[in-house]
Amino acid sequence: MKKAAIIGLGDIYPIHLSAIEKNHNITLCAVCDIDQAKRTLAPEGIPFYTDYKEMAIKEKPDCIHICLPHYLHYPVSKELVEMGFHVFCEKPVALNCEEAERFVQLEEAHKNIHIGICLQNRRNETVETLKAIIDSGDYGKVVGTRGIVPWYREESYYKQKPWRGKWETAGGGCMINQSIHTLDLLYYLGGEISGVKATVSKLLDYDIEVEDTVTAQLFYNNGAKGLFVATVANYKNESVQVTVQLEKGEFRIYDNVLYEVLEDGNLKKMIEDRKVSGTKFYYGASHEKIIGEFYEALEKEDNTYIKVSDAKMSIRLIDGIQKSGKTGQYVEI
Repeated sequence: MKKAAIIGLGDIYPIHLSAIEKNHNITLCAVCDIDQAKRTLAPEGIPFYTDYKEMAIKEKPDCIHICLPHYLHYPVSKELVEMGFHVFCEKPVALNCEEAERFVQLEEAHKNIHIGICLQNRRNETVETLKAIIDSGDYGKVVGTRGIVPWYREESYYKQKPWRGKWETAGGGCMINQSIHTLDLLYYLGGEISGVKATVSKLLDYDIEVEDTVTAQLFYNNGAKGLFVATVANYKNESVQVTVQLEKGEFRIYDNVLYEVLEDGNLKKMIEDRKVSGTKFYYGASHEKIIGEFYEALEKEDNTYIKVSDAKMSIRLIDGIQKSGKTGQYVEI
């Protein structure tokens, strides 16, 4: 039985809490938040702390979940790893490439410590099935990809938590916050990306620093091309769409269902993601799966989980797209 603790009792906290409570091999030993008012969110009988170092020293958890604002992911993880604790960190892995590289160096310097990154959409049933199809080679190589995130955020979303709209604390806008999973999947499914060309803009008249809309062309090492579109300026939240074109077939994930696109244009349903009732439609059920996977790795002392080095490409892509958006030029990744 492994002991878990959680730092940060914000929006994503209930998802991690639920995943821990559903796993019979994990027990929650403590939670932590600097806001005393969130003490009421701690499960009955679970100690509540406002100092995560004190919590770590007193409770000695096997793993500490980082569910904090973006700018705290790396520094808090660093402190805990150097104290000897395993860490499971929410996305994004870092604010920018430089910080991501420092995180990778931390991981390499502490090979006895496991650092898992929560890119849970890689563990969606639709993605796992499509990944297996691509890797089989039965349909030939990838020749094109497309990822679309058509979402909407009111200005109150940023006013309620001002760190979201600032470069220094969020690291960006719709890419790093809303669509990092989709960008990660375009790399994970499509393969190595050599460069990007993009436009980055603010369509909404909000008092924020960061982008709300992005369009990017992705250039893959094997000659394939991809299109990435993300916005929070849509009129509502709609389903993320991921399409992969192979030499001998086309596959599309839409509304959490994987379809094969037949020659006549009709869609053949292949598999649907599990969903968790009472959560946001885009969360899916893969937090439970990826957290369970990480704790199994702790038991077995193996590396079968998403590491910092696996997650850094999403940040490299975001930085490249931001740079291309500013210069209007192709940027090598």
